[in-house]
Amino acid sequence: MKDPAGETETNDLVLEYELDAPPAKVWRAVSIPAFREQWLPDGALADATPLPSPGDGEIRYRLRDDEPPFLESVVTFQVRPNADGGSTLRIIHAPPAPRLALAMPAANDDMPCLMRAA
Repeated sequence: MKDPAGETETNDLVLEYELDAPPAKVWRAVSIPAFREQWLPDGALADATPLPSPGDGEIRYRLRDDEPPFLESVVTFQVRPNADGGSTLRIIHAPPAPRLALAMPAANDDMPCLMRAA
């Protein structure tokens, strides 16, 4: 996905939904723990406290996988009013850091030694 402001390539998963509910109602559903628990249980969160958000109308949470290696990622919920009187809910899921992608091969991998020809 390209970031329109910086034109940089990202691996974020971006989902956008048009909802009939007003932005205030959608904001309550994503920000108040009692309402959020109905669709996003605390067990899926690494921490139920939201992360600091850079903009108004957005809230960020850290999620944790429920299977090993229990990677953590950040999900941002942005709520904006739309032209129809409802709201646009944009969900941005940033993948975890690629800490496991660059794993070193095992020292005893039994690969044959290759020599370069001159």
